[in-house]
Amino acid sequence: MTPEWQPSPNFGERKDGTIPDLVVLHYTAMESCDAACRTLCNPDNEVSAHYLIRKDGHVIQMVEEDKRAWHAGAGTWQGRGDLNSRSIGIEMSNTGFVPFAAPLFDSLEILLGGVLARWSIPASAVIAHSDFAPGRKIDPGRRFDWRRLARQGLAVWPQNLKNAEADMARFMQAAIAFGYPEEAAPETLLASFRLRFNPTALGSVTVRDVAVAEALADEFGIDQRTVGA
Repeated sequence: MTPEWQPSPNFGERKDGTIPDLVVLHYTAMESCDAACRTLCNPDNEVSAHYLIRKDGHVIQMVEEDKRAWHAGAGTWQGRGDLNSRSIGIEMSNTGFVPFAAPLFDSLEILLGGVLARWSIPASAVIAHSDFAPGRKIDPGRRFDWRRLARQGLAVWPQNLKNAEADMARFMQAAIAFGYPEEAAPETLLASFRLRFNPTALGSVTVRDVAVAEALADEFGIDQRTVGA
Protein backbone atom coordinates (compact mmCIF):
# COMPACT_ATOMS: atom_id res chain seq x y z
CA MET A 1 0.00 0.00 0.00
CA THR A 2 1.30 3.44 -1.00
CA PRO A 3 -0.74 6.21 0.65
CA GLU A 4 -1.25 9.60 -0.94
CA TRP A 5 0.97 12.14 0.78
CA GLN A 6 -0.78 15.29 2.02
CA PRO A 7 1.48 16.71 4.72
CA SER A 8 0.12 18.35 7.83
CA PRO A 9 2.20 20.94 9.71
CA ASN A 10 0.65 19.79 12.97
CA PHE A 11 3.26 17.46 14.43
CA GLY A 12 6.45 17.40 16.46
CA GLU A 13 9.10 15.05 17.78
CA ARG A 14 8.11 12.15 20.02
CA LYS A 15 9.17 13.02 23.55
CA ASP A 16 12.22 11.43 25.16
CA GLY A 17 12.88 9.23 22.14
CA THR A 18 9.60 7.34 22.61
CA ILE A 19 8.67 4.93 19.83
CA PRO A 20 5.06 3.99 19.04
CA ASP A 21 3.63 1.19 21.15
CA LEU A 22 -0.07 1.88 20.45
CA VAL A 23 -2.37 2.52 17.51
CA VAL A 24 -5.38 4.75 18.16
CA LEU A 25 -8.44 4.53 15.90
CA HIS A 26 -10.71 7.54 15.32
CA TYR A 27 -13.61 8.60 13.17
CA THR A 28 -13.72 12.05 11.61
CA ALA A 29 -17.32 12.85 12.68
CA MET A 30 -17.68 14.78 9.41
CA GLU A 31 -19.71 14.13 6.27
CA SER A 32 -16.87 15.07 3.95
CA CYS A 33 -13.46 13.43 3.99
CA ASP A 34 -12.03 16.40 2.10
CA ALA A 35 -13.22 18.72 4.87
CA ALA A 36 -11.66 16.43 7.46
CA CYS A 37 -8.37 16.46 5.56
CA ARG A 38 -8.41 20.27 5.43
CA THR A 39 -9.06 20.39 9.17
CA LEU A 40 -6.21 18.00 9.93
CA CYS A 41 -3.81 19.96 7.73
CA ASN A 42 -4.77 23.45 8.93
CA PRO A 43 -2.10 24.88 11.27
CA ASP A 44 -4.73 26.98 13.06
CA ASN A 45 -6.50 23.83 14.27
CA GLU A 46 -3.47 22.20 15.94
CA VAL A 47 -4.81 18.73 15.22
CA SER A 48 -3.60 15.96 12.90
CA ALA A 49 -3.24 12.22 12.46
CA HIS A 50 -0.75 9.99 10.76
CA TYR A 51 -3.35 8.56 8.36
CA LEU A 52 -6.82 9.31 7.05
CA ILE A 53 -8.87 6.67 5.21
CA ARG A 54 -11.64 7.69 2.81
CA LYS A 55 -14.89 5.76 2.49
CA ASP A 56 -13.69 4.37 -0.83
CA GLY A 57 -10.57 2.97 0.87
CA HIS A 58 -8.14 5.59 -0.41
CA VAL A 59 -5.44 6.21 2.23
CA ILE A 60 -3.89 9.61 2.90
CA GLN A 61 -0.77 10.03 5.01
CA MET A 62 -0.28 13.38 6.73
CA VAL A 63 2.49 12.75 9.28
CA GLU A 64 5.48 10.41 9.18
CA GLU A 65 5.09 7.47 11.54
CA ASP A 66 8.18 8.36 13.56
CA LYS A 67 6.79 11.83 14.33
CA ARG A 68 4.31 12.89 17.02
CA ALA A 69 0.95 13.67 15.41
CA TRP A 70 -1.60 15.62 17.47
CA HIS A 71 -4.56 13.27 17.47
CA ALA A 72 -4.97 11.84 20.96
CA GLY A 73 -5.27 14.61 23.51
CA ALA A 74 -5.51 14.05 27.25
CA GLY A 75 -5.88 10.58 28.70
CA THR A 76 -4.03 7.52 29.92
CA TRP A 77 -3.77 3.89 28.90
CA GLN A 78 -2.30 1.21 31.13
CA GLY A 79 -1.32 3.90 33.61
CA ARG A 80 0.71 6.01 31.16
CA GLY A 81 -0.08 9.32 29.53
CA ASP A 82 1.21 11.34 26.54
CA LEU A 83 -0.63 9.15 24.08
CA ASN A 84 0.54 11.33 21.19
CA SER A 85 4.15 10.33 21.80
CA ARG A 86 3.22 6.68 22.27
CA SER A 87 0.89 6.11 19.35
CA ILE A 88 0.10 6.19 15.66
CA GLY A 89 -3.27 7.77 14.91
CA ILE A 90 -5.59 6.60 12.14
CA GLU A 91 -8.66 8.65 11.24
CA MET A 92 -11.51 7.03 9.30
CA SER A 93 -14.09 8.94 7.29
CA ASN A 94 -17.33 8.27 9.15
CA THR A 95 -19.92 10.41 10.89
CA GLY A 96 -20.30 8.02 13.79
CA PHE A 97 -23.90 7.21 12.92
CA VAL A 98 -23.50 4.82 9.98
CA PRO A 99 -21.63 1.54 9.38
CA PHE A 100 -18.04 1.85 8.22
CA ALA A 101 -17.73 1.39 4.47
CA ALA A 102 -16.38 -1.99 3.34
CA PRO A 103 -13.58 -0.52 1.17
CA LEU A 104 -12.48 1.64 4.10
CA PHE A 105 -12.30 -1.39 6.37
CA ASP A 106 -10.36 -3.39 3.77
CA SER A 107 -7.76 -0.63 3.57
CA LEU A 108 -7.64 -0.28 7.34
CA GLU A 109 -6.71 -3.95 7.68
CA ILE A 110 -3.87 -3.60 5.19
CA LEU A 111 -2.62 -0.38 6.76
CA LEU A 112 -2.83 -1.74 10.30
CA GLY A 113 -1.01 -4.90 9.38
CA GLY A 114 1.91 -2.87 8.08
CA VAL A 115 2.00 -0.50 11.04
CA LEU A 116 1.95 -3.31 13.61
CA ALA A 117 4.71 -5.17 11.80
CA ARG A 118 6.95 -2.12 11.36
CA TRP A 119 6.81 -1.14 15.04
CA SER A 120 6.33 -4.59 16.65
CA ILE A 121 3.03 -3.45 18.17
CA PRO A 122 0.79 -6.26 19.48
CA ALA A 123 -2.86 -6.53 18.52
CA SER A 124 -3.82 -5.75 22.13
CA ALA A 125 -2.33 -2.27 21.66
CA VAL A 126 -4.81 -1.26 18.94
CA ILE A 127 -7.29 0.85 20.89
CA ALA A 128 -10.17 3.27 20.48
CA HIS A 129 -9.94 6.99 21.12
CA SER A 130 -12.75 6.42 23.62
CA ASP A 131 -10.75 3.75 25.47
CA PHE A 132 -8.27 6.16 27.02
CA ALA A 133 -10.50 9.26 27.12
CA PRO A 134 -13.76 8.06 28.74
CA GLY A 135 -16.42 10.73 28.80
CA ARG A 136 -14.42 12.98 26.48
CA LYS A 137 -14.38 10.94 23.29
CA ILE A 138 -16.67 8.25 21.84
CA ASP A 139 -14.93 7.35 18.58
CA PRO A 140 -14.76 5.10 16.65
CA GLY A 141 -18.09 4.33 18.29
CA ARG A 142 -20.67 1.57 18.41
CA ARG A 143 -20.72 1.02 14.65
CA PHE A 144 -17.07 0.01 14.42
CA ASP A 145 -16.49 -3.73 13.92
CA TRP A 146 -13.84 -4.66 16.48
CA ARG A 147 -14.61 -8.36 16.10
CA ARG A 148 -13.65 -8.25 12.44
CA LEU A 149 -10.28 -6.69 13.30
CA ALA A 150 -9.74 -9.31 15.99
CA ARG A 151 -10.45 -12.14 13.55
CA GLN A 152 -7.62 -10.78 11.40
CA GLY A 153 -5.26 -10.58 14.37
CA LEU A 154 -5.35 -6.77 14.31
CA ALA A 155 -7.17 -6.17 17.62
CA VAL A 156 -8.39 -8.26 20.54
CA TRP A 157 -11.73 -9.73 21.50
CA PRO A 158 -12.35 -11.97 24.55
CA GLN A 159 -12.91 -15.61 23.70
CA ASN A 160 -13.12 -17.52 26.97
CA LEU A 161 -15.58 -15.89 29.34
CA LYS A 162 -15.81 -17.27 32.87
CA ASN A 163 -18.51 -17.05 35.49
CA ALA A 164 -18.95 -13.55 36.85
CA GLU A 165 -21.22 -11.37 38.92
CA ALA A 166 -22.76 -8.01 38.03
CA ASP A 167 -20.50 -6.16 40.43
CA MET A 168 -19.18 -2.68 39.59
CA ALA A 169 -16.08 -2.92 41.80
CA ARG A 170 -15.13 -6.20 40.14
CA PHE A 171 -15.71 -4.66 36.71
CA MET A 172 -13.58 -1.62 37.52
CA GLN A 173 -10.69 -3.71 38.80
CA ALA A 174 -10.61 -5.78 35.61
CA ALA A 175 -11.14 -2.87 33.22
CA ILE A 176 -8.31 -0.89 34.82
CA ALA A 177 -6.07 -3.96 34.72
CA PHE A 178 -6.73 -4.22 30.99
CA GLY A 179 -5.75 -0.58 30.51
CA TYR A 180 -8.66 1.79 31.12
CA PRO A 181 -7.93 4.94 33.16
CA GLU A 182 -8.36 4.42 36.89
CA GLU A 183 -9.28 8.08 37.39
CA ALA A 184 -12.50 7.73 35.37
CA ALA A 185 -15.79 7.60 37.26
CA PRO A 186 -17.27 4.08 37.25
CA GLU A 187 -20.31 4.87 35.11
CA THR A 188 -18.18 6.85 32.67
CA LEU A 189 -15.69 4.04 32.32
CA LEU A 190 -18.49 1.51 31.87
CA ALA A 191 -20.01 3.57 29.05
CA SER A 192 -16.64 3.80 27.31
CA PHE A 193 -16.02 0.08 27.70
CA ARG A 194 -19.42 -0.76 26.26
CA LEU A 195 -18.81 1.33 23.15
CA ARG A 196 -16.25 -1.28 22.17
CA PHE A 197 -17.09 -4.53 23.91
CA ASN A 198 -20.81 -4.53 24.74
CA PRO A 199 -22.48 -1.90 22.53
CA THR A 200 -26.09 -3.02 23.00
CA ALA A 201 -26.00 -2.95 26.81
CA LEU A 202 -27.87 -0.35 28.82
CA GLY A 203 -28.24 0.48 32.48
CA SER A 204 -26.27 -0.95 35.36
CA VAL A 205 -23.21 -3.14 34.96
CA THR A 206 -24.08 -6.62 33.70
CA VAL A 207 -22.61 -10.07 34.15
CA ARG A 208 -21.35 -9.88 30.57
CA ASP A 209 -19.56 -6.56 31.21
CA VAL A 210 -17.70 -8.12 34.12
CA ALA A 211 -16.95 -11.39 32.35
CA VAL A 212 -15.58 -9.60 29.27
CA ALA A 213 -13.46 -7.22 31.33
CA GLU A 214 -12.01 -10.07 33.38
CA ALA A 215 -11.22 -12.10 30.28
CA LEU A 216 -9.41 -9.12 28.76
CA ALA A 217 -7.48 -8.47 31.97
CA ASP A 218 -6.49 -12.12 32.30
CA GLU A 219 -5.19 -12.39 28.77
CA PHE A 220 -3.93 -8.90 27.90
CA GLY A 221 -3.86 -6.81 31.07
CA ILE A 222 -1.03 -5.29 33.01
CA ASP A 223 -0.14 -6.53 36.47
CA GLN A 224 -2.85 -5.05 38.70
CA ARG A 225 -0.26 -4.26 41.36
CA THR A 226 1.35 -1.67 39.06
CA VAL A 227 -1.83 0.26 38.28
CA GLY A 228 -1.43 3.84 39.47
CA ALA A 229 2.18 3.29 40.46
